[in-house]
Amino acid sequence: MSGETLAELLERRAGDDRPGLLFEDQVWSWREYVAECRVRGARMDARGRAVHVGVLSDNVPETLFLLGGAALSGHVLVALNPTRSAAELARDADATHVDLIVHGPAYAELAEEVAGLRATPPPAERDTGDGLVMLIFTSGTSGRPRAVRVTQRKIAVPGVSLAAMLSPQDVVYCSMPLFHSGAVMAAYAPAVASGAALVIRRRFSASGLMADVRRYGVTYLHYVGKALSYVLSTPPEPGDRDNTLRIAFGNEGSATAVRRFGERFGCHVIDAFGSTETAIAITPDPAGPSGCLGRLPDGVEIRDPAGRRCPAAVIEDGRLLNADEAIGELVNTEGPGLFDGYYNDPEGDRERIREGVFWSGDLAYADSRGYVFFAGRGTERLRVDGENLAVAPIEAVVREFPGVVEAAVYPVPDAAAGDQVMAALVLENGFDQAAFEGFLAGRRDVGPKAIPRYIRICKELPQTASNKVVKRILAAEGWHTGDPVWWRPPGRRGWRPLTPDDITEIDDEFVRHGRPHPLER
Repeated sequence: MSGETLAELLERRAGDDRPGLLFEDQVWSWREYVAECRVRGARMDARGRAVHVGVLSDNVPETLFLLGGAALSGHVLVALNPTRSAAELARDADATHVDLIVHGPAYAELAEEVAGLRATPPPAERDTGDGLVMLIFTSGTSGRPRAVRVTQRKIAVPGVSLAAMLSPQDVVYCSMPLFHSGAVMAAYAPAVASGAALVIRRRFSASGLMADVRRYGVTYLHYVGKALSYVLSTPPEPGDRDNTLRIAFGNEGSATAVRRFGERFGCHVIDAFGSTETAIAITPDPAGPSGCLGRLPDGVEIRDPAGRRCPAAVIEDGRLLNADEAIGELVNTEGPGLFDGYYNDPEGDRERIREGVFWSGDLAYADSRGYVFFAGRGTERLRVDGENLAVAPIEAVVREFPGVVEAAVYPVPDAAAGDQVMAALVLENGFDQAAFEGFLAGRRDVGPKAIPRYIRICKELPQTASNKVVKRILAAEGWHTGDPVWWRPPGRRGWRPLTPDDITEIDDEFVRHGRPHPLER
């Protein structure tokens, strides 16, 4: 493992006159970039003590100047998510002891509102130990966002590792938000470590991505979440494969999107498993079964809530037969890996690290050869008619239905007990229930209890700015939504549109079973 720091990687670039940072029509050499970073570091030094600088901005060069300046001078950059409300941002800034907020022009009003809502002044002394250089909040898809301590090492290690795929002649593309760890560790860091040029885009654009690839000669792009799916939803063109792209690297892309993106644009897509905490990393294995994350690394296990290792999954025709026993939580038995804890959040640290073991909150199962399959987040376990089901395999199948741009599968309550399966679909065209029924009937990897009871047709899915679907919103709304919902009444095979009378009848059934609480919001 590399012992280098981000500051050392930047020092290497200080005399490099090759293109370093590209933004719109502007270009900075690496030498010029590092010089700009030193200017920002000197401004932070002028305060006479270590400072926490909050950034509220789109992807612009100033954010990276401040990050490099913090790394070279011992200050801390706090990545604030501009899609959050002023009240939420005020709490985030208070929790991370932000001294001042630097913002782009578009966020001036929001920054002013945040400043007015802040409850506590930052302390004179704050935690900057262990090479702390940045605080990045988790995406908040399954709970409140937490500020992860990002040290010099935490950025440098993946940067050096991914730089092995690059040379100074490569061009790295980053349109994912810089307040997300993936953009920093899988785009910015490998560019700094390798000397490849880094292109940043103000905001992600599905229709603009390949145009940018051709404009800048991009050879490596970073993505997160559903970005590939949205690019694939753009109309195909005869010259799609006529581009410079070699590698797309990211995480949480569906197996279907990964395959189709590589085929359509003629590049190698590497979808890795990871999180902001970076305590567990699983290397993709192209030789493994379809949909697997890779093999379980040494020291990583799948454990049940009591801490026992889960037995191997029994998989037949792609269907998991022993979900009750096989599904558990991914844990790092050797410790926290690159996770240096959350900032100012001892409760969060205790939740993740128990008796020296890191509990990820991610559900998974592994076959007898050690190949790992993602099963969902800790809140996504389904129990239908007494049978445990994993969300991710159902979701993977649904995404393969022709015309699906993106899909999310999640539990909604059953009136009698347990859950029912609900799917939210973003479609290129309308929903053809007969075709969907025929599609699922031909799939041996979907059991009868995994077939969705409810299907919601959406124009778009609620998601974070880093393209991760926020399922808790979908689950909380259930069938009480303004979007069209199709449902499969008990005892029926097909779906029909859900009517107001149906909703009343379903809600009344909860009351008859003495379970009104699952519908409370």
